[in-house]
Amino acid sequence: MPFIAAVIGYVTKRVAIEMMYRPVEFVGVKGTFIGWQGVIPRNAHRMASVAMELLTTNLIRPQEIFARLDPSKVAEELSEPLRRAVEDVTRELMAEYQPQLWEMLPAQAQQRLIKQVQADAPRVVEKLMREIAGNIEEVLDVRDMAVRNLVRDKALLNRLIRDVAQPEMRFIAHSGIYFGFIIGLVQLGAWALTHSPWIMPIFGGLTGWLTDWLALKMIFFPREPKKFLFFTWQGMFQRRRMEVAHDYGDLIAREVLTVQNVLEAVLTGPKSDRLFALVQREVQRAIDTQVSLVKPLVVLTVGSRRYQEMKKVAAKRAIELLPTTVKHVEDYASNALDVRNTIIKQMQQLTPIQYEGLLRPAFRQDEWKLIAVGAVIGFLVGELQVLLLLH
Repeated sequence: MPFIAAVIGYVTKRVAIEMMYRPVEFVGVKGTFIGWQGVIPRNAHRMASVAMELLTTNLIRPQEIFARLDPSKVAEELSEPLRRAVEDVTRELMAEYQPQLWEMLPAQAQQRLIKQVQADAPRVVEKLMREIAGNIEEVLDVRDMAVRNLVRDKALLNRLIRDVAQPEMRFIAHSGIYFGFIIGLVQLGAWALTHSPWIMPIFGGLTGWLTDWLALKMIFFPREPKKFLFFTWQGMFQRRRMEVAHDYGDLIAREVLTVQNVLEAVLTGPKSDRLFALVQREVQRAIDTQVSLVKPLVVLTVGSRRYQEMKKVAAKRAIELLPTTVKHVEDYASNALDVRNTIIKQMQQLTPIQYEGLLRPAFRQDEWKLIAVGAVIGFLVGELQVLLLLH
């Protein structure tokens, strides 16, 4: 009986753990409660929102992070791709809006015009970077960016919790063996006294329920080291703060707050219109500066409306080229932002309750379901024990 109880304890823990993560998508009869989806994927938006609220409130301050980017260094890193992009855009615009004039210009004159625009491009980029870095929250919602990525990629959300909490998951599974064995000894005594067939399923259910409950509590509590009789205990997750900080910082920097994800959020997020307005303003200003001496002639030959349209098209083309152009600055930006080390440092300063919030939301709302499943499995295994004894 103690050994079977130990097996019940382990199996119920493994099932509870897997039910947290799997399946990633709902499996069952759609539109009903018949079926299952992993607790974390099913509550992806809530889980991601809680985790990212902690991240953006206590670990990452967007303005401080993005202030680390040196605008002149960014412009320098982008100099070569900017030169190519500027040449392409200039040729396209002139061919569309001033085809005859462009064809009449000697190749040397065309190249001189292109070089003038190329020389001005880094200054425009540097000015834009200074304005964006100083008002990053005007163009980027970091929390919305992170939540959108985690909800879209539920497997990533699973990894964010599973990778950080691997030792805790192992402890939950192994604790089922020890707790189950102890309860099994009590079950053996109760069986010897009563020989009641109900002892097996009742203790099976109790083993599944109690061992799940105890293991979950021991992960988080007590928050500070506390002495119990002959030993001292602190919640495992609290005890591993330094290790968790490194793992969490690595994962966030590598898969969540990446340069690519930030750029996508800036271009498609809820505040993207403000970036477009900034780019459009600076590009149009640059065009006006370049043609300042001959602007009356240009406006006369293409028309005032066409001139304004040309500036808007140039701005739109610049925004379209951003994703491919910015790839050239990814390495510098990743090192300069230093998201990983920032998170590690800030996590050491969290209170125990704030730190607990990294993992606790994954369990809190639906942990009763996991405990109930453990109890049901334990009860059924107990019934099987009765059948085996009777036969």
